[in-house]
Amino acid sequence: MNPRPDPPSEFAIECRIAVDAAEEAGALLRSRCRQEYAVRPKGDRGDVVTDLDLLAERLVLGRLREHFPLDRILAEEAGLLEGERPSRTWLVDPLDGSNNVVIGLPAYVVGIALCVDRRPVLGVVHDPVTLRTWRALSGCGAYGPHGRLSAPVRPLPSSGPVLAWTQGHAVPRDDPAAGALKSALESGARRLLQLWAPLLTWSMLARGDIDGFVGYRPEEIDLPAGSLLAAEAGLDVRALDGGGFSHRIGLPDTERGFVAGRPEVVPYLLDLVAQARTG
Repeated sequence: MNPRPDPPSEFAIECRIAVDAAEEAGALLRSRCRQEYAVRPKGDRGDVVTDLDLLAERLVLGRLREHFPLDRILAEEAGLLEGERPSRTWLVDPLDGSNNVVIGLPAYVVGIALCVDRRPVLGVVHDPVTLRTWRALSGCGAYGPHGRLSAPVRPLPSSGPVLAWTQGHAVPRDDPAAGALKSALESGARRLLQLWAPLLTWSMLARGDIDGFVGYRPEEIDLPAGSLLAAEAGLDVRALDGGGFSHRIGLPDTERGFVAGRPEVVPYLLDLVAQARTG
């Protein structure tokens, strides 16, 4: 579908299979999203799961089980599927943006990551709407349809940066920390986007469409593929306190908060975050 010469990596085969699985799932979603499908509530905070999520997830899990039967898989809907090789864990979000699809907004992606010893070594994000795929291999860079991604170097806009925000499903709507952070970002940004599809947002950041991205207690399922894509594209990914960001899986959501953006924008974002957390 997309030209994708794989960079040299010990995980190049895994990356190729993940890309193929994500694009196959994307084709399924694209062909079915305009047909009738069932929608059910998921939890008590407004999230949903659809037949499309389940169909796409079944497809991706089948491909991964076919090629890597010993690996563990953590899937958005199926949960944790144990394997005989626990050092390798795949994370699968078959439809990141389910709420968008349900309301007719064509903003959704398929995400797949592989973590070895809890750290991401590859991440794949496929956009079924535009037929574009982004992938990253640890230490080997991030790539899109037109080759290697590199964070653009440009000054902080005088009108303020274009930022994005995400928070985990478990965060209450009246959470004071989340409210303060979001308010600070809105006051310091030209635009603050909340797309309901974190992996789509990570891909926008990696290709330079937005300037920064902040997450508060984000969901784990999307984080390895997204943060690896950004880091390998040359973006700066920090913890909310400005320290080093841990890309490891298995951390509590209180330790997964992040500030990500172009290196020249991140200090400004960290100042906004610090003001919100101390004010």
